[in-house]
Amino acid sequence: MKIKICGITRENEVELLNELHVDYAGFVLFFEKSKRNMDLDRAVELKNRLKSTRSVAVVVEPTLEQARRIEEAGFDVLQVHGKLAESVEEQCNIPIWKAVNVKNEDGEVHNSQLETFLKDDRISAIVMDAADAGSGETFDWNVLLNEDFGAKDFVLAGGLNPINVGSAILKLNPDVVDVSSGVEYTDKTIMGKDARKVIEFVENTRNTLR
Repeated sequence: MKIKICGITRENEVELLNELHVDYAGFVLFFEKSKRNMDLDRAVELKNRLKSTRSVAVVVEPTLEQARRIEEAGFDVLQVHGKLAESVEEQCNIPIWKAVNVKNEDGEVHNSQLETFLKDDRISAIVMDAADAGSGETFDWNVLLNEDFGAKDFVLAGGLNPINVGSAILKLNPDVVDVSSGVEYTDKTIMGKDARKVIEFVENTRNTLR
């Protein structure tokens, strides 16, 4: 079981991830609508402070130029939300994680998308996320109980937090648990990650596996 903390924006967050030996750190790039969006140069500065933690560039429908800049900057993984351009998929030389959103209203998985991505050798992991990524909302986990991800890593995102991550692991046994808003401050006027919540999320994840 691996852990990804997404939406990293500050040096103290990087240092905390280093101390906790978190597996993945996510940096939101080229998406100005997100409050967690970062300038690429600043993201690289933070990425370069990571020790054993691998860096994930989180993007929405990236252009080939953006994907190339991410790769040249030394990121370990490209996580794509929305449409994945054929040119990006064919020419990207780092692992690609593809996000699939689950509809909140009826819990229905985008089956046709998922089936296509599961057959795609260029995609190394599938990120199952809520309908509104980054919203902190969960989806009906029961829709994934019989899903077979084959050789691809199953990354569970969407509304995870220190309280529910243990239940999610026991129900679905994902390869990676991915959290962002669930470890942020309750007071939304305070930006960044709440160190107490990050520690609790990591501890609860690891304790569930013992």
